[in-house]
Amino acid sequence: MRKIFKYKVLFTLLFFSVFAGAQEKLVYKFNIKQEITRATWRQTQQAFEAADSLGADVFLIHMNTYGGTVIDADSIRTKILQSPIPVYVFIDNNAASAGALISLACDSIYMRPGGSFGAATVVNQTGVAMPDKYQSYMRSTMRATAEAHGKDTIVTGNDTIYKWRRDPRIAEAMVDPSVFIEGIIDTGKVLTFTPAEAIENGFCEGIAENIPEVLKKVGIEEYKIVEYQPTWIEKIIGFLVHPVFSGLLIMAIIGGIYFEMQSPGIGFPLGVAVLAAIAYFAPLYLEGLAEHWEILLFIIGIILVVVEIFVFPGFGVAGISGVSLMFISLVLSLINNVNFDFEGVGAGSVGVAVTTVIIGVFGGFIISLYLGNKLFTANMGWFRNMSLKSVQNVNEGFVCIETGMFALNGKTGISKTVLRPGGKILIEGEVYDAVANSGFIDKGANIIVTKVEATQLYVDKME
Repeated sequence: MRKIFKYKVLFTLLFFSVFAGAQEKLVYKFNIKQEITRATWRQTQQAFEAADSLGADVFLIHMNTYGGTVIDADSIRTKILQSPIPVYVFIDNNAASAGALISLACDSIYMRPGGSFGAATVVNQTGVAMPDKYQSYMRSTMRATAEAHGKDTIVTGNDTIYKWRRDPRIAEAMVDPSVFIEGIIDTGKVLTFTPAEAIENGFCEGIAENIPEVLKKVGIEEYKIVEYQPTWIEKIIGFLVHPVFSGLLIMAIIGGIYFEMQSPGIGFPLGVAVLAAIAYFAPLYLEGLAEHWEILLFIIGIILVVVEIFVFPGFGVAGISGVSLMFISLVLSLINNVNFDFEGVGAGSVGVAVTTVIIGVFGGFIISLYLGNKLFTANMGWFRNMSLKSVQNVNEGFVCIETGMFALNGKTGISKTVLRPGGKILIEGEVYDAVANSGFIDKGANIIVTKVEATQLYVDKME
């Protein structure tokens, strides 16, 4: 009997331990405590993928934001509505604008005492309301999100009433100040709920002080929380898009191009410029700021500058156009414009972008000029071995041109091209660059070399 009783006790303990373990819920927690941007949308996708792979029972958003970009908020909203995992949100103080849209998409909403939920009018970065085409899109999106939660069936006597779980008209009032709902909002005001008001109107399931209290109200007693942590790539992207670091990268781009032009061939400075350009544009592209055409503008600008330097001596239309395109590309990649539509771009963001680029460009030039004189001197350690120190003095017999060129002085030939005054001449079967001393020399005219200076032949037309 004692042995049977012992087995019963062991079986009971085993049963309850298994049962208790089966009751433990896996809660995947994702924080939205910053401005909603392309990075937020990218991280949301990663969080949902992780929650799905772990077999999470609940996806919990810890929300505290004043809003962000509507496009990215709409993508997050769609992801939440399509999630097979129940999604709850805990509004920790604020869920405004884009944050209100995301919260509205969740299956259940819980708010901290003193929090607020609403004010979803689309505004630019200065807080000014955008034109009605933006408001119209946001109104319909808020209505559709509220409707997605369906209706509750209420039976009273012989009557059956179907009532929206979340009233689409109330959701619209969070965007449109012209909406009037008796007892809730007057015209001329945008709707923002307190926790008590949100509960009263079906836009909040309860008030909680913290995450454990939210889970308790949901009915989850035993749980394990796994929190989303940004990957090292996400952290690097966040670091690279900072205006200060963007300015440093611009300096590296300009400095690399400058030093590369000081020496023949392709070498280390060009590699630095290319890596800096990739580090500058890649994170901005992932953030949705730098578009394909903006990056293409930068590449075209570089090509025009190179053409100006190596094909057309001096600095003319190609060079000025190239520098302008590079500057415009660097600025546009830092602001959230949509193609050539700058309606939603605030003056502040443009100012930051222009200032960042100007400081980066001028800083790059100044540092390049300074380092060009100092970096490779004998006082700079191992850098001194990266440049030639020997001097070829003229009084020692060194000249900067091929001595055979001097033998052409006094030679005669014909102009192979028109000289205006520069062009090509033909002497003893060899073609040379030449400059007419005066006037205009037609193609095929007889010429004579009158002077040789610094690899340049000077000619006169023979009568």
